[in-house]
Amino acid sequence: MLYLVGTPIGNLGDLSPRAAETLEKVDFIAAEDTRVSVKLLNHLGLKKPMVSYYAHNRAMREEQILQRLLAGEDCALVTDAGMPAISDPGEELVRLCAEHGIPVCVVPGPSAVVSALALSGLPTGRFAFEGFLSVNRRSRQRHLESLRDEQRTMIFYEAPHKLPATLRDLRDAFGPDRRIALCRELTKLHEEVRRTTLGEAADFYEANTPKGEFVLVLEGAPSAPAETAPAEDALDRVRALREQGLSLKDAVRQAAEETGCSKNELYAAAKKAE
Repeated sequence: MLYLVGTPIGNLGDLSPRAAETLEKVDFIAAEDTRVSVKLLNHLGLKKPMVSYYAHNRAMREEQILQRLLAGEDCALVTDAGMPAISDPGEELVRLCAEHGIPVCVVPGPSAVVSALALSGLPTGRFAFEGFLSVNRRSRQRHLESLRDEQRTMIFYEAPHKLPATLRDLRDAFGPDRRIALCRELTKLHEEVRRTTLGEAADFYEANTPKGEFVLVLEGAPSAPAETAPAEDALDRVRALREQGLSLKDAVRQAAEETGCSKNELYAAAKKAE
C-alpha cells in the first residue's frame, strides 16, 4: 500500500493522529527531503527507514519504491509540507501504482492552497490552482496571457526572492486594480495575510524585502456583460408574438427572455408602438 500522508505546513500541532499512526506502521517513508522529515519523526518519537524522493532523483527512485511495494511493503509518501502529489513529483508515483494495481490510500492533511483561499476574502466557489510560474520570462508571460480571461479565483505559489518580479508581471498582465491576497508563513508564528491590489502589492514589495514562502490568491476576471439584442429586434419579436395571439404582457416577457432586453423597457416601448 502507498499512503499519501499530509504533513504540517508550519505548525506541528496540525499533524493528525491518523497521520502519526500511519507513519508509525508503514515499512518505510519516501520523503522529499529526509533532513526535513526526520525532524517530524523526532517530534513523534519515531525511527523509520527513509528514502529521498524528489524531482531530480524521481526516475531512479520510482523503480526502487515500486519494487518494494510490489514485494508487499507499505510506504508513506510525504513532502516537506502539505499534501504529497499536489504540484509535486508524487503524482507520477501515484500513476505508476495505479498502472501496477498497487492500492493507494490518502491520509489528508494541511494544504497551503485551501488554507490561503479560505483566508483570502476572495470568491472561493470556483478556483484554479496554477502552482509556481516558470522562471523563464517568456514562458511565464505566455502562462499569464492564457489566464487573462480566467474568471475563477487563481492561486499561485512563490518564493520570496522571486516575488517582486512576479508581482510586476501579474500587474502587467491583469492590471493594477485586480484584487490579490498575499498569504505568507501560514500556520507559523509570523503568519500574515495582506489583502490589497496588484498595483499596491507590487509597489509595497519593491520597497520592502519579502520574507517567507508566499501563496498568492488572485481575483478572477469580471464576468462578461450579457449581450443585449437591439431594441428594434426585440420589438419585432414582440410584434411577431402578438400576431400569434399572445397578450402584450406575455409577448414582452417571452421576447425579453429571448433577447436579453429589459422587460420593463421593452414593455414601455411596445405599448407606445401599439
